[in-house]
Amino acid sequence: MGKQDSKVEVHIKFKEIEQTFTGTQEEVWILINRFFAEVFPSIKAIKKIRLTVNLEELIDDLKGIIEISEDSPYVMLPRKKLTDKELLMLSLLGMHIGFRLGILDRDYFTKEELREKLGKSSKILSTRLGELCRDGLVIRNDEEKYRITSFGIKFFQKEFLPKIKAKLSG
Repeated sequence: MGKQDSKVEVHIKFKEIEQTFTGTQEEVWILINRFFAEVFPSIKAIKKIRLTVNLEELIDDLKGIIEISEDSPYVMLPRKKLTDKELLMLSLLGMHIGFRLGILDRDYFTKEELREKLGKSSKILSTRLGELCRDGLVIRNDEEKYRITSFGIKFFQKEFLPKIKAKLSG
């Protein structure tokens, strides 16, 4: 077997990107370098714009505001200090966190569960949930189950949470 007959095969897998290179050592080396030069700048760019939720940071932000038991999340603030939207968002956030931590078996509430839990009329609840859905903060599926979106979580952290904390400290 001569030197020119020896082939090298390298398989690279990074997240959803997968590539196999076959050729001489020199050819494969050049192809791998070209692959990394093309792929990694785009991966860095994607990370800069991809909407992700840092669960640990979210939990830290909500310490003392939400507590989660095996049956449900609980908002630990006086309800009279919160708007209907804030209360809804906190409840849905609690479900999300409880599900992500494996404490709860789902990440959504039904409209009826929210009505009972929050003690709001069906009309007020429907109006506020509709507003939150239109804003992309909450999503409703065909079975009338509501859950918070990743955008909703980020928006809550930036817009709702500072206002809630200001009310509590003031």
